[in-house]
Amino acid sequence: MTEIDHDLIYQDEASQYHTLISKQQQLAHVVNGIRDCEGLDIVDLGAGTGRLTTALAPFAKSIKALDASAAMLQINASRLQQAGAANWTTAAADLRKLPLESQSADLIVAGWAICYLASNNAPNWEQNLQEIMAEMKRVLRPGGTIIIFENMGTGSTIPDPPSFLKPYFSELEGKYGFSHKWIRTDYQFDSLAQAEELTRFFFGDWLADAVREQALVRVPECAGVWWLHHEDRTEL
Repeated sequence: MTEIDHDLIYQDEASQYHTLISKQQQLAHVVNGIRDCEGLDIVDLGAGTGRLTTALAPFAKSIKALDASAAMLQINASRLQQAGAANWTTAAADLRKLPLESQSADLIVAGWAICYLASNNAPNWEQNLQEIMAEMKRVLRPGGTIIIFENMGTGSTIPDPPSFLKPYFSELEGKYGFSHKWIRTDYQFDSLAQAEELTRFFFGDWLADAVREQALVRVPECAGVWWLHHEDRTEL
């Protein structure tokens, strides 16, 4: 089975990736249910093509979108421009060294991003996670909030996270004190052909073959949501 190179996708096929995630629900209501975003200075880590950036920009005082991929950020910026937003900036960045001033954000969101540095098949994953947490703590204002979204099972109707993410999730809850819940983030495709094409593109044959065999135009997915309010835990 051919392994999917997501870093290459994010650099060279950002538009196709955006088509895939555009088939999922907007998540502003999930974020607002944890922290009211109205009038906040928001940072979106691993912002990609703007899944969270574009959803939260209408509520924010300001929003900064950071990602390792300039190609993804170009799409993000284009979408924000098309929406008429004027309260945003983008920057290529490593999540372990954020180009942001200390105590400059009320809310930090990270959607399906930290996992690439914090899964246990990544070199020095625990150190990576510690550095990311330290940077978020530095950037967050007193009373601020961190919200993290990660995969809890694509193709599954109940949480079934990949084994390489479980230690990271345990660290979030045990070491760093995050609260947690799960939600469904199903893909609703336009046709079976599109469902098979896009799932094969990003997830590989194992999912695309199941999509074809089961004629799935709606593909189930679960996501974990972790959040931490500054007053909940003084040490990240």
